[in-house]
Amino acid sequence: MGHFTDEIDAEYLRLLYSTSPLHDIGKVGIPDSVLLKPGRLSDREFEIMKTHSAVGAQTLDAALARFPKTRFLRMARDIAATHHEHYDGSGYPGGLKGDDIPLCGRIVALADVYDALTSKRSYKDAFCHDIARGIIVKDSGTQFDPRVVDAFLAAESAFIAIRDRFRESVQMAA
Repeated sequence: MGHFTDEIDAEYLRLLYSTSPLHDIGKVGIPDSVLLKPGRLSDREFEIMKTHSAVGAQTLDAALARFPKTRFLRMARDIAATHHEHYDGSGYPGGLKGDDIPLCGRIVALADVYDALTSKRSYKDAFCHDIARGIIVKDSGTQFDPRVVDAFLAAESAFIAIRDRFRESVQMAA
């Protein structure tokens, strides 16, 4: 059977779906001069941007202190704190490695990178799915949990369909 069947059930998926949009909540603490910069960030600006993971975790920790048994807040905090950790330990903010990174953070890490790669940004055009796929597969075992990459590959058509649906929504709104 598949990976993570002992961790992932319908409730886990519901929580992941509900909490993953909060992954970048810490960006509210990033100065607009960095957050809204139209081009690539300097090394100094990137160091500032990287603090959003810790700021997001601190923000959600404050809510958890008030409501400590809330699974929604706990998962949202774990995602905010760990979606930039790398499977090989080279990520930030904590340098966590492998299974020390909560599964929800490992999943959102891959989804966030896929979204970033396949979306147009002020400093780059959107990459097609095949290029994004190649980057993710290349980074399996370093940036990404290989089992999460396997799940991505198994669900590839769903990623494409969701990307296309949202791309159409954005184009219609423009």
